[in-house]
Parts: sequence; structure tokens; C-alpha cells
Amino acid sequence: MQQKILIEVDEVFRKFDQNIGREQEIPGVFYNAGANVINQLIFGYRFDEEKQEELKKLKALMEFQETAFTTFKVQVQFFAPIVGRMLPGKSVEELLAEFTVDFYKFFDRQIEEHRSRIDFDSEENLDYAEAYLKEQKKKESEGDMELFSDRQLSNMCFDLWVAGLSTTHTTLSWIIAYVLNHPEVQKKVHEELDEVIGSDRLISTGDKNNLPFMNAVINESQRCANIVPLNQIHCVSKDTMINGVLVKKGTGIIPQISTVLLDETTFPDPYEFNPDRFIDEHGKLKKVEELCAFSVGKRQCLGEGLARMEMFLFISNFFNRYQVTPGSSGPPSLEKETMFNATPRKISAILTKRYL
Repeated sequence: MQQKILIEVDEVFRKFDQNIGREQEIPGVFYNAGANVINQLIFGYRFDEEKQEELKKLKALMEFQETAFTTFKVQVQFFAPIVGRMLPGKSVEELLAEFTVDFYKFFDRQIEEHRSRIDFDSEENLDYAEAYLKEQKKKESEGDMELFSDRQLSNMCFDLWVAGLSTTHTTLSWIIAYVLNHPEVQKKVHEELDEVIGSDRLISTGDKNNLPFMNAVINESQRCANIVPLNQIHCVSKDTMINGVLVKKGTGIIPQISTVLLDETTFPDPYEFNPDRFIDEHGKLKKVEELCAFSVGKRQCLGEGLARMEMFLFISNFFNRYQVTPGSSGPPSLEKETMFNATPRKISAILTKRYL
């Protein structure tokens, strides 16, 4: 997987280099790269020049989802379903149907194409869809198809695509936004990169343990950005007492990760961006259990490993290659635009190559 991500790192460089020394938008380039990574994982191909129209359609669907579900009616319906349905406008169910239908057409087409060309006798799996379909055929021969239907595969592809793309892309944008607002942090990042890497070679995961401050910047950006301000809704499986209050079985609950990420007992001055809080007295990266940006327990994000790899490879290589300065309007705003994810506002910057 690392090699696939590094291919996208090179592609990101190619696009940024086209406007080197000029003001340019940052997040969109990372968005396309993230889409390529997740689609290679699921379906085994990236969106090259011939498939850009396909990517534009999927991107438009993602943008529709990010805005449509923030309407007043939808927000009320999430927390008070009966009241929400009485308000004018499209319901959650109608918006979901509108959003998912074209996405599922894309998934269904990919699944059929995979099925038509798979070598079911081969033990090698080229992507997630191929591995699933081979297991599906095995279960079919055993008379057990309950958990391996095509619909289930489409549902899983949907979860991987939507959750795996928007959160990683948003976090990458926040890292750059915070660093642009703290030039002293970029200076320290470059000093570490010069000492450890010292060239324009591609940084790999093998370098990760030798770049503690780079990792600290990623951690602190995740903590401050808190990109999922309202976690997924769950329900209590049995009557539970919490601090003397009875929470009855079936009650809807929303875990508030922000209360942990902004706990001043663990993180003094929690609203200050300070990567050094993740560095110990020996200059090593400090493990802080309260950094729970991917949630905790059985509902912890399954894509954490891939997301962490993407963030490290994209951001470490980005800052190793470029000196980044704010655009004409100055450092980007750190005010959040809250949708499903808390996204930063427009980020424009001027990139200068550090190695010629």
C-alpha cells in the first residue's frame, strides 16, 4: 500500500510544481490523491487522465453529501425525528436515496466488471473487491451466502469510499492550515527533516520513528481540528448507570470525543496549537492515550492504519519538498465550517522548492 501512496505523492508534486512560486489552492490536489488511494484499495485502479470525468462525478456526489446533510431540517431530524419530519424540505431518507443511487451505480458496475475478469483459481488478490468476490464464490459453493451478497459488498465499498476519503483529505488540509498560522512550527519541521533526511528523496514509513516532531505536528493537528465534532450515533444495549443517571436500553447516544481532545487536565491550554506537547523529555514522540481522534473501543475507525500512513507520507514529503508561505490574504482562517466533518475554509499558499 505504501508504494501506491508514494505514486500519489509524486503526482501531487507534479501538480503543485506546475504553479511553483505562484499562489495556488492546496486542498483540491490532496483530495484527488486521496481518491486515487482509496479507489486502488477497493477496485485496483487510479483515476488517470482518461478517468477524470468519472472522478468529477464522484467528487460532486461527495460535495452534495457534505452540504445537504447540514440543513436545519436534517439536523433536527437526527435529534428529534418526529419534529424533523414535520419541517419543510427533504428528509434524511430522501437525501440518502438521492446521494447513494449514483454512487451505488458506480459500485455495481465495478463489481460486475471484476466478476467478469477474475481468475477465481488464483490465490492472489489485486484489490478488496476481488478478494470479496472470491470469498463470495467459496461461500456460495458451501451454501452460505447470507453475509456475502453483492449488496453487502456495495455497502462496504460505500463505507470505505465515504469515510476513507473525506476524513483524511480534511485532516491534511488542517495540518497545512495550522502550520501556515505557526511559521515557527514549519521552521522546526524543516530543521528536523534537514537533519534526518537531508535530501529530496521520498520519505517512507521506515523514516517515521526518526521524525518525532513531524509526527507530533500531525497528532496536534488532529487534536485541534477535531474533524468529527459529533461522532456517529449509537444506542445503549442495556440499562446503564452513568454518574448516578439511568440511561435506558435503546437510548440514542453520541460519544463526545471533543471533551477528551480538549481536556485541559491532559492538554494544558487545549485551544493552543502546540506540537511539543507530544514530545517527551528525551525528544521522542510521546504516546498519549487521550489522543482518540479515531475513536476508541470496538467502534474505533477500521481505517486508522491506512489513514495514518497516508497522513505521514503526504505531509512529511510535502514539507520536505516545499517551503510554504501564506497567500495574498494571509494565513488561512482556523474557523471551522461544520458539515459531517469540520473542514477548514479556503487555503491558498505559495510553494517554493527547498531542493533545486
